[in-house]
Amino acid sequence: MNTKLLAAALVCCAAAAQAQLSSPIKGAPLPGAPKAAASKPNGASSTAAKPATSSAATAPAATVAGVPGVPAGQGAGVHSPNSPFAQLQERSDVVPWGMLTSLKTKTENNKIVPVFSIPQMALHARTQKVQGFMMPLEPGEKQRHFLLTSVPMSCSFCLPGGPESMVEVRTKTPIKYTLEPVVVEGKFAVLTDDPYGLYYRITDAASVK
Repeated sequence: MNTKLLAAALVCCAAAAQAQLSSPIKGAPLPGAPKAAASKPNGASSTAAKPATSSAATAPAATVAGVPGVPAGQGAGVHSPNSPFAQLQERSDVVPWGMLTSLKTKTENNKIVPVFSIPQMALHARTQKVQGFMMPLEPGEKQRHFLLTSVPMSCSFCLPGGPESMVEVRTKTPIKYTLEPVVVEGKFAVLTDDPYGLYYRITDAASVK
């Protein structure tokens, strides 16, 4: 399978998983939805039960990574404190995920495209360091092509973000797969119109401390 196509599929799956996990449980009342009137003993109801409206119309906007108003499937994702995986430590020498994920989108030619800020565009074509969790795109213990994500995708407690929470990585030499956070350094690219829906890429990358 084309690895870029696989990367795009993983992005779509992450967004779908986020939306599914953040949706109301089937049968549970939606936040803000009108409640059905209690039935009388004879089975009649004084007021007909109103159908529940959609969660998009009644529920407050989802909160992603502590940022109110970010729709599900967008943002940096949520790394739960219950996660068995170590959370990313703040470092001054890496590009923060907060910068990468703070972007807007627009609809253009029937597709959603990112609208990058000046600080984000300033990262383009320069050597940058990014830390995150590896999502392999190839078989084997060592990886030359993988996604670097803001939260561990294998964590059942964590909610993945959108494509802005992932960076495609192509390395100069293979990197051993690990569940622990890694830091890679390479030539950073801001992707304004990637055919597979990715927003960021690092090439000629190497693992660094």
